[in-house]
Amino acid sequence: MKSLQIRLITLCTIVLATALFRLLPHWPNFTPIAALALFGAATFERRWLGLAVPLLAMLLSDALIGFHGNMASVYVSFGLTWLLGLWALRRPSAGRIAAVSVTASVLFFLITNFAVWYGSTFYPQTMAGLMGCYAAGLAFYDGTSFFLNGLLGDLFFNGVLFGGYYLLQQRFGVLKPVRA
Repeated sequence: MKSLQIRLITLCTIVLATALFRLLPHWPNFTPIAALALFGAATFERRWLGLAVPLLAMLLSDALIGFHGNMASVYVSFGLTWLLGLWALRRPSAGRIAAVSVTASVLFFLITNFAVWYGSTFYPQTMAGLMGCYAAGLAFYDGTSFFLNGLLGDLFFNGVLFGGYYLLQQRFGVLKPVRA
């Protein structure tokens, strides 16, 4: 029982610290959002905690940053990314983590840009308008590509979370899962 508590406290601390990274200055979209969902799905013994803890950490960081009109799309993508992580990361490996990171980036991009387009007065409510919105998300503005930054952020934070936690597990055996 004690090892489960140590593991849970460690995971919660890692998730909260990672979510609070969003408060530091960073490139646009270079955030740990998808990484939190995937890490939670792959590491918490109680699956519902793997969604609840990262979700609460996200809400806390959003409360400090400020909410915006498209928050629902961010949280929908977060939930879908968590489900993707449950399915694809039952046995995490570097290759699976990288592949799921890329998939999560594309999913986030498609959902959040659709939300920007839907009901927008800036983009026509046509297929051409939707494609224009997606193209704008891919384009570089002042050296920034929102999609590329999101992809790089997902790969970076997943590497740090999964790699760092793997190293912690090697050093502290109590952190290793008890899965059969």
